[in-house]
Amino acid sequence: MLIREISDPRLQQIFITDVKVDRELAYADVYVSALEGTSRSKDVLAGLESASGFLRRTLASRVELRAFPRLRFHWDVTPENADHIEKILAGLRAKK
Repeated sequence: MLIREISDPRLQQIFITDVKVDRELAYADVYVSALEGTSRSKDVLAGLESASGFLRRTLASRVELRAFPRLRFHWDVTPENADHIEKILAGLRAKK
C-alpha cells in the first residue's frame, strides 16, 4: 500500500520493521526505517503523519476489526545498529 497508493516522495524506499498493537486496539505503533538511515527519519515520519488518516481509513476498510487503532509512527534504528555491528565484526575478521 505504501508503494502503490501513496505518492508522497518522502515515503519512497522505506520499510516497516515492526507493528505492535495494544490489547484495547486503541493504538498501533508502527516502526519504520529507510536504506539511507537516520538522515531521513524526520522527513519520513512527517510524511507518515501527514498520510496517517488516509492509511488508517484504507486499512480499516481492508481489515475487519471492531475498532481500528490509531497509528503512531516511530523510527527504528535496529537496521542501522545491525549494519554498524556487522562492519565492526568484518573489521575484526579482517585483522585476523
